[in-house]
Amino acid sequence: MHISVIGSGDEVPAHLYDLACACGSLIARAGHVLICGGRGGIMEAACKGAHETGGITVGILPTHDASSANPYVSVAVCTGMGELRNGIVVASGTMVLAFPGSYGTLSELAYAARWGKDIIVVCKDDFPVPIRDILLTQTVKYVKNIEEVELALREYHGF
Repeated sequence: MHISVIGSGDEVPAHLYDLACACGSLIARAGHVLICGGRGGIMEAACKGAHETGGITVGILPTHDASSANPYVSVAVCTGMGELRNGIVVASGTMVLAFPGSYGTLSELAYAARWGKDIIVVCKDDFPVPIRDILLTQTVKYVKNIEEVELALREYHGF
């Protein structure tokens, strides 16, 4: 299975970085491929966890420059599309694991909802208020720690 991990590309608090890293490791241990935007923040943390566990990470980059990928990306896909690549990140995954982010994350969540992807939202209370309010109207599962992430993943597609 391919799991899209979305969230802030900016520097994130340590608890979110560590949780994203643990989720990446969980995905890799289960033998799944991690798909993300390939840059920093949550994307880097998730890739780091998967990479250090021997997993495959795919970064769908907004630029034409593969060197813009974080160092834990196994396969860099250069799109030159800027944030329009967000749709590719979501479309490439069987499901979406969403961490707090801003407008890019919101666009990815909108694609995921529109396309009927299963969505797991991690730490919803850390989302900026407008995104959190929008998410409250969606049918999604909310989790806050690695144990709950693992249980939620097991509920989807026999993870």
